[in-house]
This record gives sequence, C-alpha cells and structure tokens, in this order.
Amino acid sequence: MTNTVPKDDLLLVEKLQASYKSICEQLARVIVGQNEVIEQLLVALFARGHVLIVGVPGLAKTLLINSLAQILDLKFTRIQFTPDLMPSDITGTEVIDQDPATGKRTFRFVEGPVFGQIILADEINRTPPKTQAALLQAMQEYHVTSGGNTHALSLPYFVLATQNPIEQEGTYPLPEAQLDRFFSQINIDYPNFDDEKRIVAQTTGQQDVKLDKVLSAEEIISLQNIVRRVPAGEHVIEYAVNLTRLSRPTDAHAPEYVKQYVSWGAGPRGAQAMLLGAKGRAILHGRFAASVDDVRAVALQSLRHRIIINFHGEAEGVNAERIVGQLLETLQAQ
Repeated sequence: MTNTVPKDDLLLVEKLQASYKSICEQLARVIVGQNEVIEQLLVALFARGHVLIVGVPGLAKTLLINSLAQILDLKFTRIQFTPDLMPSDITGTEVIDQDPATGKRTFRFVEGPVFGQIILADEINRTPPKTQAALLQAMQEYHVTSGGNTHALSLPYFVLATQNPIEQEGTYPLPEAQLDRFFSQINIDYPNFDDEKRIVAQTTGQQDVKLDKVLSAEEIISLQNIVRRVPAGEHVIEYAVNLTRLSRPTDAHAPEYVKQYVSWGAGPRGAQAMLLGAKGRAILHGRFAASVDDVRAVALQSLRHRIIINFHGEAEGVNAERIVGQLLETLQAQ
C-alpha cells in the first residue's frame, strides 16, 4: 500500500480484512470446508455482482447462504422456482383495498420474495423464461415495476441462483445473454472424506449454533464502494482483456484449441468481472491494488459460464473449465 491511498480507504481495507476473517470463523461453526466457495461468494458480494451456483442437492447451499445473511445482518428470502411460477409470484402484485367507511377502493402493492437483500433463487432453470427474466430485471436494475409504479429494492442486493447439473429433464436452460448477467459461476463439488465425516457427525448430533453479526448493510455498501477505487495497473487490465479476447474463436490471436472447440467466447463483461473480482479479492486479503495473480484466481468463475463449447468440443468431452485452464497456461507461457 502506498502513501497516496487515502487514510479512510486504508482503514476500510483493514476492516474488511478483519471482517473476512470473522465471517469465515462464524461460517465454520455451521459449514464444514468450502473455504474457496466462501471467498468467491464474498468477492462477488463486494463487487456488487450476482452468482450462479451449480451443485448437486445436499451440499448445504441453502444453509451456507442463509448463514451468510445472518452474519451480514441482511434480509434473506428463498424462492423455489417451479414450472408454474409466474413473474408476479416473485416480484409482487397489486391488490385492491376497500375503505370500510367510504367504500373507496385503492390499489396496494404487496411485495414478493424478490424484496429481500440476499435472495436464494433455487433451481432457476426449472421456471419458464418469462419468470427468469423478471428476476434478472430486478438483479440488473434494483427495482420492480408494477401497475405503472416503480418500487426500489433495498441495498445491498445479492442474488444467488442455483442449478442442479444432474437433472435436466423439464428444465428451461438460461439463455447465454442471461447467463452473461451473472458476475460469476461457482461450482460446488462433493466434500472430501474427512470433511464429509465431520458433516455427518455434526448434522446427526444435537446442534444449536447462534451466529454473530459481523457487518451491517451500511458497512457492506461502503466496502462495495471501495472496491471500485482499488487501483489496477495497465498490465493487469491488459491481462484480463487478453484472456477474454483469446476465448473468442473469431479473434486473430485465438489459440487453435479455441477455434476448434469453442462456439462463442466471453464478451466484455468477462473482463469486467475478472477485474472487479481481482480488486475484491485483493482487499479481502488486505491489499489495496489488484494483481495479475488476483485475475488468474478469479478467471475460472468469471469465464466458465461465458464460454460456449461447440458440438465438436462436446463430442470430445471438452468443457469450459478445460478451455479456461488452457488459456491461463497459454498466457503464462507468453
């Protein structure tokens, strides 16, 4: 950190680093392992992004998100997406109220579950595109329009949508343009043997854990603002942009394996997500400057849902994770 950094910003970075440690300690009381997932979630939160979580059922996704909301003192709501869910079921609806004295009727807006601060959108690919779009509009614009009136959502606003990678029958896959709206995609895998043994022991015994609040909504907003002020050198920005451009098969400098296996690469939002993610990761670790290593650390979750594999790649078992890994190796060698 340099002397040119405002003292107030330095104090905020120190506070965030201390808070990050406290948040991890609190979550460790109810969540076993998942340290990387927790860091990736917090990076997205402080970068004002939303997250797509992919994982099979039973990996404590709901418990993790609910516990995080308690620790951050934010209102938690959960939406179970189903094929018959309508947009008004999540955004809210206008109802008619009648004054018993005068008989006058007026419309009153009843808020839906989207009016929370940490929203768990469970199995978002099980609901039709119209309902998916209603949530994505709220994510992007931070307000809901109903009956010609605009209703603001409370900040900070953090949406975590889940998808089950196994069951695809009867689902409505998110279009690529909507996937691109998610800041990152976090994949949650099965725990290792020791962690799974601890999970089984912990969840089959008597457990009553009270979590302490670490940050308030106002503090989170202040920390989100400081992420934007974190500097990134020209070489860091160029690295993020190069990594994004190399993922596009139409780019003149794209590697042969990208041209062979990729249908569409990441757009500018990929580079934006990597750079903001790098800044967020830097201050989580107490550094007031983003580095190339920070970009590399967030590259996979920033790009994996923005790279579309073609038919030839799918036939040969190539996935987006493999392409991102090869791109990181390619840039490292240059």
